[in-house]
Amino acid sequence: MTNDTAVRTVREEWGTRFGFLMAMIGGMVGSGNIWRMPYTTGQNGGGAFLLAYIILLFVIAVPGLMAETALGSYTKQGVIGAFKKTFGHGWSEGFGLVVVVVTLALTSYYLPVVGQVFYYVAHSFLLTFFQSGFDSVAFWNGFTASPLLTIGTHTIATALVGLVLLFGIRRGIERVVKWMIPLLVVTMVVVAVRGLTLPGATDGLAFALTPDWNYLVRGQTWIAALGQALFSTGLGWGIALTFGSYLRKNDDIPLGAGIFTAIGNTSVGLLAIFTVFPVVFAFGLEPTAGAELTFISLVSVFPQMTGGPVWAILFFLGFFFAAFSTGIVITEIGVTTLIEETRLDRTQTVLVVCTVVWLLGIPSAYSAEFLGTMDFMFGNWGLPLATLLIIGTVGWKIGPERLRVIELNRNADVHIGPWWDPVIKYVIPVVMVFIMAYYLVTNIAGSTLQTVGGVVLMGVLLVGAVLIMHTMRQWGAPHVDTGGD
Repeated sequence: MTNDTAVRTVREEWGTRFGFLMAMIGGMVGSGNIWRMPYTTGQNGGGAFLLAYIILLFVIAVPGLMAETALGSYTKQGVIGAFKKTFGHGWSEGFGLVVVVVTLALTSYYLPVVGQVFYYVAHSFLLTFFQSGFDSVAFWNGFTASPLLTIGTHTIATALVGLVLLFGIRRGIERVVKWMIPLLVVTMVVVAVRGLTLPGATDGLAFALTPDWNYLVRGQTWIAALGQALFSTGLGWGIALTFGSYLRKNDDIPLGAGIFTAIGNTSVGLLAIFTVFPVVFAFGLEPTAGAELTFISLVSVFPQMTGGPVWAILFFLGFFFAAFSTGIVITEIGVTTLIEETRLDRTQTVLVVCTVVWLLGIPSAYSAEFLGTMDFMFGNWGLPLATLLIIGTVGWKIGPERLRVIELNRNADVHIGPWWDPVIKYVIPVVMVFIMAYYLVTNIAGSTLQTVGGVVLMGVLLVGAVLIMHTMRQWGAPHVDTGGD
């Protein structure tokens, strides 16, 4: 191993346990809860969707996050490096490449959403929402119809993310996320309390909390709930794996990557629903509307509040901080991976990754329909595939019992028992495969472009990634030696 390689494989660590906890919650409690959760709930039966979501959250996401974080802590590598260290050089590194590509695709349509929130932050300071004759629907439509605005805000969001990532893990990510999330929670509580006092607010709560049991026998409900659980917790994105690789010896994986994340994620998701649906029903809006539901419905309530301009500014700042923190975290996946797999330094890597993500995100910034298609294919197909690869590696290669003993429970305040082993080895993989297969069978008759395209795309991605990594190693492409077990 060369001196250059030796220096490059010395990894940063989190400065504090609190910093790690805030990074996990900051990465996983973002616009996935505030922007995506309310309209996905509205489109899938309200309370029935929430029930399916909570079941899948605690059966799959929480144990899975523990496994993914422990894998990163065990290997001390990013996504591709973790597969490399576990399986050895060659075709299996393609599994890691699949996860990275899925995450880059998700990032490409997530950063335009961060840009949308940034646009609303700016106009909250300009008091646009309180001008005479202001129409929130016309305002939203005017924004989305302007490529200059949508691509411009996407560019700003990408540049801000890149700026933070230039400073690294401790001085960049940890420093930023530690104070962003509390402001989000405070402002959402304020808006939720005010929303619940509006006429018709109880109808919104009834819609959100009363299950329509017919939805629970529909494959689409469970697929959407699984996609939301994966999207909002970050399971399968490589976030927990990458952040786990920066853990110190005394950090607590079950608490930070499991219990704390689940409680924080669920609380903010429910808080977002309590914020949005009372306003939706009070103002006669459509609860099954798409992504614009949050932007249109929330803007409508601020003029009705005492001190509305102040709360509008605080809320959209909090919303932006939540979305922005997640944007930082998911972009870091590609940065960490590229640093490990090339000879580029952090500055060069951040520029490369942010440029790629910016270019890939232009279609999503330009077209809400394209963004929706990306969200459908990668949220409902890419994430389950990436999750299956990560959890399958823990369950069938390393062994859940081994990882639980030597890594998961090493310094845990919350001890994880043997029940975890079959969940990782059998339950999560089987549920993933079953839900995806059921959804495919029940929708293939319609031959929708999104369904067929999603399946084909994931198949091509898996086979292509394995062949690419196998060919690269066969031809002796340079790599950083990650060492052995």
